[in-house]
Amino acid sequence: MLVGVCDFPSSYSFPPAAYGGIERWLWAVAIGARSAGADVHLLGPSWLPSLEADWTRKPIRLEDNVPGTLAAKELAAAGYDLLVVGHEYPSLPGWCRTRELLDCDVATFQHNPSFQHTATAFDGDRTRLYCYSPEMAERYATHQPIAELAVHSGLNEAEPPSAPGRDLVWLGRVDEEKAPHLAVRAAQLLGRRIRIVGPVFDTAYVQRHAALFAAEHVEWAGELGGPAKTAALRDASVFVYTYARNYVEAGAAVFGESLRAGTPVAALTWRNGTCAQAALCPRTGAAAVLSPEADDETAALALATAIEDAARLKHAEVQELGLLRFDPRRHFQALSTRS
Repeated sequence: MLVGVCDFPSSYSFPPAAYGGIERWLWAVAIGARSAGADVHLLGPSWLPSLEADWTRKPIRLEDNVPGTLAAKELAAAGYDLLVVGHEYPSLPGWCRTRELLDCDVATFQHNPSFQHTATAFDGDRTRLYCYSPEMAERYATHQPIAELAVHSGLNEAEPPSAPGRDLVWLGRVDEEKAPHLAVRAAQLLGRRIRIVGPVFDTAYVQRHAALFAAEHVEWAGELGGPAKTAALRDASVFVYTYARNYVEAGAAVFGESLRAGTPVAALTWRNGTCAQAALCPRTGAAAVLSPEADDETAALALATAIEDAARLKHAEVQELGLLRFDPRRHFQALSTRS
């Protein structure tokens, strides 16, 4: 099988060194495809040139090539069986024109909870859309979505064996949608230290919760990538997951990242059917489900209880299950199988 994994215009490299969403998913798919025995072409100019030593890198994009041009003919002659792309592309006319010449399957994962697809973007067979949670599948029901847990990976992020860990960790972009202040308050209620890993996207949000974020039990690690990122997850006793009441988590890289490192997850959710419920089980984490009307203090108290529950879980078993459920090879095999 010949698989093309397509980049797209992004402020992050492919694969990303630290923060990144769809970019990390595409890299995990490429790793999984190779592990499954497929031939893989990295399509697009944003893939790191240094990858050419080990990968076939073709710095051309389908949407930039008009049918009949030399580049378009080269793509068509390659004989791709499957293209894996960012979720917008099956709805872009320019991309679809070139893809039609290739006559191959297309698979993508919905990483944006509000993007609107064209009516003909997916047929559920040769063009397939995958969604993480029941919540996301319901949003895209007209496109025949297939349930699948996304796997994400960054450059040099192989997980070491699990360890019992200490303290708490929260990882993601620091802004109001991700609501890390609730994790910080829950840690404070428990008298535990918490490490915040990730880039600050919203300084005004941080300033609004300055008293919490400046507290002595909080450590700011900044944005980490590679072995430092996997170590930050592995060395924690519990990964704490939060988000805002009106936010919809679409791709949820952090669940797979934490469980693969062997760190159980304590999640705060505002409804059922979310990525947290899809990703976790009683042996890998604990989720608190609250009404959106609950105030922050009530939410932090419920999250603190979930942290205590998750802290009782065995890290070795968490990693075993995480590596099984969020395996790149298994994920690729799911994406490459027609219904």
